Amino acid sequence: MTVRTLVGWLLGVVVWIWVRTLRVRVIDRVADADRTLDAPWILAFWHGSQVPLLAWRRRRRTAVMVSWSNDGALQSRVMHRAGMQVVRGSSSRGGARGLVAMVHAIRELALDAAFAVDGPRGPIFSVQPGAQACARHAKGRLVPIGSAAAPTKVLTRAWDRMALPWPFARAVVVVGPALPADTSASDLAAAIDDANSLAARALAERPASRVPTAIS
Repeated sequence: MTVRTLVGWLLGVVVWIWVRTLRVRVIDRVADADRTLDAPWILAFWHGSQVPLLAWRRRRRTAVMVSWSNDGALQSRVMHRAGMQVVRGSSSRGGARGLVAMVHAIRELALDAAFAVDGPRGPIFSVQPGAQACARHAKGRLVPIGSAAAPTKVLTRAWDRMALPWPFARAVVVVGPALPADTSASDLAAAIDDANSLAARALAERPASRVPTAIS
């Protein structure tokens, strides 16, 4: 086991424990018609908001694309420990192959997929085409998701302004409503913004109750 692999494994354990302490309220706005369909959900969110999302009990196992970089190798271990099906690929290197692998995994293993749509390097809050392409090829539905947590530490020097909830923080996760695969980038961005805004308002209204997390 390499040092990077060991560090990734240890970080995965830390994240596993960390998100299980969060007190999460989930607001699910997915329509019953979309819930009963067997079409995969392509979860779309902004970079920086993902930590509380790991505490949401997803409806089924979810694929996530991780780059081929050295940092990606470390992240791969973390995501695997967080219960994700890791697909290696990148929008900047091997992007087409990564998308093909993602679609194949979704179809063959009956998975959903998760995309930080303004990644991997930004610009922040600008939708890149990966999630929409995946939804089209996998015949899926785009599901915007957002989160808010308090207390939290925002890494203001990071390009994505990563929000790190403190252990035992209150958090709200907002899911849906689902959108068609041909939704425009601007409409998808607006839907993700709406989900984050609703999460922030709900967090301010009343404390969240503890619910089971998504980590297995």
